[in-house]
Amino acid sequence: EQLKEVFEKAYASGFNAWDTAEVYGMGTAETLIGEFIKDKPDVFISTKHFPGKRYKDGETRAALEASLKRLGLSKADLYFLHSPKNIESNMKEMAELYKEGLIGSIGLSNGNPEQIALACKILEENGAHLDAIQNHYSLFAMEREASTLAFCKEHGILFFGYMLLEQGALSGHYNKDHHFETFSMRGLMFGKPKFKKADALISYICGLGEKYSIDSSQIAIAWGVSKGIIPIVGINKPRHVEPLAKGLNLELADEEISRLEELALATGIKQKGTWE
Repeated sequence: EQLKEVFEKAYASGFNAWDTAEVYGMGTAETLIGEFIKDKPDVFISTKHFPGKRYKDGETRAALEASLKRLGLSKADLYFLHSPKNIESNMKEMAELYKEGLIGSIGLSNGNPEQIALACKILEENGAHLDAIQNHYSLFAMEREASTLAFCKEHGILFFGYMLLEQGALSGHYNKDHHFETFSMRGLMFGKPKFKKADALISYICGLGEKYSIDSSQIAIAWGVSKGIIPIVGINKPRHVEPLAKGLNLELADEEISRLEELALATGIKQKGTWE
């Protein structure tokens, strides 16, 4: 019920693009979204197939059909290969699904420039093209993703960035004195020592929030947008919607963008998920 309230409030605020995956809740997320969008034909849905270590003929088609059934859709607006495994075989299948009209656009998630280039090549050879990538992108991942972002800009590929807030570490709502629970998943990924290193950056983020009279959580998102990223933001409480809506028109000054990056690099922190 809470997630339905979140969806309805966000949709009413103009958020009609939603991203999910077959492995989010092992199908539960797709099923929930499918229920929420029944009377909303203008919603844009992207979902993802997480491939196995070894490719099995027809696995991508089977995964897509299962996702569409859970979502209650006849077509995925954007379909990602969730991990760059068996790119050649999976992308050939993606191309067929695209030509059949079951996929509107094709994407690759968590890939590097070499893997993205291979996906582009395979798709083009099979009558399709790569439209988007979805990678981890934040002030603590910008160095690692710089070459990927440059490749995407050069080839006209959309870059969807997730974890811009590093699960809240860059929201300005936490610091060295008010950090994640030590033995939580977030606490294990971003513990108190990292908050100490990031103290100056977090203070600057909070200062920008005050300057623009906006929730500090919107600063890192606005920074990502300034780099050409389409931000994917996870929200699970109704109160998250209003700040996100207010942040849509926030534009940081060039010197503020530079200062954020300077402070982030000075921390020495380089975040990377176990799945990457």
